[in-house]
Amino acid sequence: MSAETESSAQPYDQGAWWRDAVVYQVYPRSFADANGDGEGDLPGVLSRLGHLADLGVDAIWLSPFYPSPLADGGYDVADYCDVDPRYGTLADFDALVAAAAAKNIKVIVDIVPNHCSAEHPWFRTALAAGPGSPERERFVFRDEPNNWQSVFGGPAWTRVPDGQWYLHLFDSGQPDWNWRHPDVVAMFERVLRFWLDRGVAGFRIDVANMLFKQDGLPDVVPGSQGGPLTPGHTSMPYEHQPELLDLYRSWRKILDSHPGDRGTAPACTAPACTAPACTTPACTVAEMWFGHPDQARPYMTGDGLAQLFGFGLMPTPWSAEEFRTVIDASHRLARETGGSIPWVLGNHDVPRMVTRFGVDQDLVRAPTPEVLLGRMDVDVELGTRRARAAALLLLALPGGAYIYQGDELGLPEHLAIADEARQDPMFERTLRTFIGRDGCRAPLPWSGTTPPYAFGAGDTWLPQPEDWAALTVAAQRGDPGSTLNLYRAALAIRRDHPALGDGDLTWLDTPPGVLAFARDPGFTLMVNFGAEPVPLAWHHDVLLASGPLDGDLLPPDTGVWLS
Repeated sequence: MSAETESSAQPYDQGAWWRDAVVYQVYPRSFADANGDGEGDLPGVLSRLGHLADLGVDAIWLSPFYPSPLADGGYDVADYCDVDPRYGTLADFDALVAAAAAKNIKVIVDIVPNHCSAEHPWFRTALAAGPGSPERERFVFRDEPNNWQSVFGGPAWTRVPDGQWYLHLFDSGQPDWNWRHPDVVAMFERVLRFWLDRGVAGFRIDVANMLFKQDGLPDVVPGSQGGPLTPGHTSMPYEHQPELLDLYRSWRKILDSHPGDRGTAPACTAPACTAPACTTPACTVAEMWFGHPDQARPYMTGDGLAQLFGFGLMPTPWSAEEFRTVIDASHRLARETGGSIPWVLGNHDVPRMVTRFGVDQDLVRAPTPEVLLGRMDVDVELGTRRARAAALLLLALPGGAYIYQGDELGLPEHLAIADEARQDPMFERTLRTFIGRDGCRAPLPWSGTTPPYAFGAGDTWLPQPEDWAALTVAAQRGDPGSTLNLYRAALAIRRDHPALGDGDLTWLDTPPGVLAFARDPGFTLMVNFGAEPVPLAWHHDVLLASGPLDGDLLPPDTGVWLS
């Protein structure tokens, strides 16, 4: 048996709900359609809250629902303090927060501070005002561009008719804010307070490491920025700038003044808040990729960001050794800083687990041009077994966890979307060399045997596969062995077992290809990543297994919780 021996810091925010919460990501456009227009909406989310309550999650994270021309699926925001009519109204949002709180489910919303929509009033005013105007100072305009490339492919600069260029690290419809301008800082403080006053329990911060750009906007080494599914490993002059730390400290002060422990009585006294009130501050969870823990460490001080996502497992192939390396790095960072790093295996930006784990894992390590176009053999049965085992690993790790909608159903990536139906801007910006992220965003199947599977009343904004009948919520609810019921059982055990949630782990000695750790009191996780069965660790009882066991043997691609 081997135990962690690194030094530990006293956990900050100890006892805060987010340190061991299980949060479910809702991509509203693809969750449930209440008005029959083919797109999901907030009333649709409200109508399906029972599914989330039965699943047993502590909170939901709503991806953007703000007014947007959808140049990038809503991450191009035209108004940060309203609801896009396609999703409903502010009254619908308030009703959702209240109904979720009644089921003890908190609501986290996305905030998108690096960029806005080209339709945002301030950007339209900047275009009209012309070069050298105060209005343009809120954005990043230059007379000549540097060599930065967009994360989505192609140049990160677009020329306007008067000859200047504006910076957009993502799509051309997403101009970057100038975070050294006081108007931008003040506006986002108002945005935070607006949604906190409406009862949200926290914010997921989009591309949280990229807001400030290095003075002078220096060129980068050609080729160092990476590409689709292969991010660069060199820190860029638009990442991790020192001003970020003071910014997030100022946000933390705002959040500390608006408690975020939604879901317990008595009633909240915040203006316009319909949620029960709160005893701990609202949280932030930062979307922040970092190549080395030292990049993350400065943010984890207790007076700034509450959490950083633990994204390391998402690009990791099915390998015990590689999973162990990622887990050790993130857990060590959390222990040494006292911070909180919730674990993630899927979201709206990456291929689904079933597909990732169902292909040749060398293609995960080094995607080929064919893989970027979705042209590979997928063993869905194998991928499903591995995804189920990975779910037990995710929910047994110390700290919080995020579940992407549909992963609890074992959905695979939808790879067969026709080119003309694709909507992710990455598809066109990479000159159709990368199919983009539409495949993990296909609308959820709720019931029935053919599309739209009760998602709504008619055609869906993205097509659904024809073979999802067995994966609907209704089909799985009555099947004791379904992936849905595996998640429900795991979350029920996690909620009641004293060893699970925040805390520590002790690695156990295992054969090659196997991960096992113990958590006190009286819990052991084992996952067999290998090709042959292995003996179960010593135990009193089997609490839950991701698949059938072979007596006292753990089959390949299977996980188990033991007591």
